[in-house]
Amino acid sequence: MSRLSTRALVSHTLVAITGAATAYVVTRTLTPHFYDSRMAMMAGQMMPFGEQLTRTYAVSAANRGLAIGVLVALAVAIAAGAWSSWRLLRPLGDLSAAAHRIAAGRYNQPVPPPREAELARVANDVNALAARLAETEARRMRLLGEVAHEMRTPLTVLDGYVEGLQDGVFTPEPELYAELSGELRRLRRLSEDLGALSRAEEGRLGLQLDRVDAAAIAITAAERLRPQLHDAGLELKIEDVHGPLLIEGDPDRIAQVVTNLVGNALAATEPGRHVSLMCRRTSTNAVIEVTDTGIGLSPADAERVFERFYRVPRVASGPTAAGSGIGLTIARGIAHAHGGTLDATSPGPGTGSTFRLQLPLAKP
Repeated sequence: MSRLSTRALVSHTLVAITGAATAYVVTRTLTPHFYDSRMAMMAGQMMPFGEQLTRTYAVSAANRGLAIGVLVALAVAIAAGAWSSWRLLRPLGDLSAAAHRIAAGRYNQPVPPPREAELARVANDVNALAARLAETEARRMRLLGEVAHEMRTPLTVLDGYVEGLQDGVFTPEPELYAELSGELRRLRRLSEDLGALSRAEEGRLGLQLDRVDAAAIAITAAERLRPQLHDAGLELKIEDVHGPLLIEGDPDRIAQVVTNLVGNALAATEPGRHVSLMCRRTSTNAVIEVTDTGIGLSPADAERVFERFYRVPRVASGPTAAGSGIGLTIARGIAHAHGGTLDATSPGPGTGSTFRLQLPLAKP
C-alpha cells in the first residue's frame, strides 16, 4: 500500500465504512430503547394498542435512532477524514519546506523519501534538483575564479609593459606592441565569450541569416586550425559531401561552432592521432560531424559537456586545456537558434567522441 492513489482510496473507503458502522451501531442500540420508552409511555396512559399505532411507534423510534446515528457517524467520519488527510499531506509539507530551502540557496538538506511511491518520486526529483543546483553554483563560483584569473594575467602583463614604457625600461618596438595586442585580444575574447553565452541563453544571438553552404563554411573553419593541429602532432582528415549543403544560416556563427568543436578535439586528442570532419546530408538536414580519437566521454559526460561552466575533468586538467567551459553551451545555443541540434556520442572513455551538428536544409 505504498502508492498514494491506493492509500487515498483505502482511506476514503475506511472513512465511509467507519461512518456506516457508527450509524448502524448507534441506530441498532438506540432504536429499541426509544421504542420501549414510547410503548411504556403509551401503556401508562392506558391507550389502546392497534397495529397501526404500533407501527407508528416503531417508525418514530427508528427515525430518532437513525437521525442520532447519522449525526454521530458524520462527526466520526469528519474526525477520521481529518486524521487521514493529515497523514497524507504531511509529506507534502516536507516537500514544500525543501523547496523553500532550495529557493534560499540551501542545497545540502535532502528530503527523506516518504513511503508513498508517487511522493517518493517527487522527493527524489527535488533532491536531484538540489544536487544539480549545488553543482551549478559550484561551477559558477569556479568560473568567477577562473575569469578573474584569466583577466588578471593579461592585465598584469599590460600593466607591467605600460609601467616599463613609462620608466624607460622598454623601448617602443613592434615586438612589444605585438605582445600588448595579444594580451588585449585575450581579454576581448574572454569578454566576447561571456557576452555570447548570455545572448545564447536568452535567445537573442541576432543571427544574420543568408543562404549559405554549410559544408564550405565547416571545411574553411577547420582548415584555419590545421596549422595548430599539425603543431600538436595531429592529422586533420576532411570528408566532403561533394556538393553544397545549402541552409538558411549565419555563416559566422556556424564557423564559430565548427571552430569550437575542432578546438575541443585538439585539446582532447594525444599527438600521433587524428581529427576528422565529415559533411553529409539527410533527407531534411545538413550534418557536420567532428570526430576525434582522444580520451572519449563517459555516458554522463556526453550530455553534461553542454552545460555551462562544465568541463570534462581529464581535459580541464590537461596541458592543452583552455577556455572556461562555456564554448559548447554557446555552440548548442547557436544550433538551436538555427532550428538545429548539437549532440555528442562516444563509445566510452579512451575511445574518442563525435560531435554532430544538424541544421535544416534550405527549401528549394
